[in-house]
Amino acid sequence: MTISPDRIAELRDKKLAQLTAQTAKSKEYQAEAARVLPAGVPSSFQDQPPHPIYIDHGLGSHVWDRDGNEYLDFHNGFGVMVTGHAHPAIVEAISSAAARGTHFAAPNECAVRVATELSRRFSLPKVRFSNSGTEATLDAIRLGRAFTGRDGIVKIEGSYHGHHDSVMVSVHPDREKIGPRESPNRVPQSAGVPQAVIDLVTVVPFNDADALESALAANPGIGTMIIEPVMLNIGVVPPLPGYLEAVREITARHGVILVFDEVKTGATIAPGGVTERYGVVPDLVALAKATGGGTPIGAVLGTEEVMAQIADGTVTQVGTFNGNPLTMAAADAALTRVLDAAAYERLEEAGSRLLDACQAICDEHGLPAYAVGMSSKGCVMFASERVVDYRSYLEFFHEDLNYLAWLYHMTSGVFMTPGGDEQWTLSVAHSDDELDHYAAVFGEFARDVTG
Repeated sequence: MTISPDRIAELRDKKLAQLTAQTAKSKEYQAEAARVLPAGVPSSFQDQPPHPIYIDHGLGSHVWDRDGNEYLDFHNGFGVMVTGHAHPAIVEAISSAAARGTHFAAPNECAVRVATELSRRFSLPKVRFSNSGTEATLDAIRLGRAFTGRDGIVKIEGSYHGHHDSVMVSVHPDREKIGPRESPNRVPQSAGVPQAVIDLVTVVPFNDADALESALAANPGIGTMIIEPVMLNIGVVPPLPGYLEAVREITARHGVILVFDEVKTGATIAPGGVTERYGVVPDLVALAKATGGGTPIGAVLGTEEVMAQIADGTVTQVGTFNGNPLTMAAADAALTRVLDAAAYERLEEAGSRLLDACQAICDEHGLPAYAVGMSSKGCVMFASERVVDYRSYLEFFHEDLNYLAWLYHMTSGVFMTPGGDEQWTLSVAHSDDELDHYAAVFGEFARDVTG
């Protein structure tokens, strides 16, 4: 179906005015916040049009904003809160830990329990903690470089792995800058990244094992590959059958350390993330987000051989707050008391229910879109063809439709992650009625935009 751009613009302006009006206090507060916070937010990702929505509190599957609006939360803190907000088991664990002392910069037994659970889930024997996904991927790349003695890395075009220099390359490059597919340009995502660092990065498309093979053959200085094994920086793009297995074989053959960035997929799509769901075990896994039960966490998991570099002092991996008592208590409760087998069974059921409902709406109304996801992670991809990599995303994705659908949800009591490159995250607290409400709002959007 061809949808009139004028119709999209008309509906966008109407819903944008509605959202602006119902979040007036957030808009006013941004001006005050901007006096001390650049753009009025702690993180640039939070600055989305028409303005940031300042959240006051959350409980279960609901959040409330500064204006008092209540939403069903499908944003879930950029995928962190798969446990739901203020889960009693996690609240109790944090409260108990806080009463015993919040920080010691010394090891604690809870960190050992969490590491044991993560090792079990991801089939990798050694774990080191940090405090964010950025730190986790930074540690992983440093370990890979040290182990191989090669400074070059290869990453997937269109993937985000945190904001340290080595990975701030070709994250969301403009179409006119990307260059030819067979040899993509290295496009810095931000000013301030040294050219010498950019030159160490080779970029390849997702779901293309031949491109990876060619890149490694042509660049013997590459010692590490970092990949988000399910691309979640451009909606949801699963690996094609056999792709991850090929990546594992090719990197091993070239002596390249393989890093799975499971910051988004770890603990959300299966107990052991992609590593478990697809049965491919890399050399290193980087974790964060949902692993910490709502607290700041990062972790790098690895093989005995690679992680031995930390124990013998070859690689320095430090951090004052690494494995701190509050985070470890929250992670322990989340991983062992909340996200159990029954929780993952429920997330599978909930994810399938919402995907099926949204796909039926796409089919009924002839939308240039399809529903895609797994377990708690999913989205409607507003694309006229299947997206398999960043370049097909640029070619087929309709950002105007995606933004309009976001406005429909936000003005109908559904808090959604802003930005065309994001997806929903379900929590164990979502009920079937709440999933159905999401689908009903999407159905209203589809009727209006195609009517």
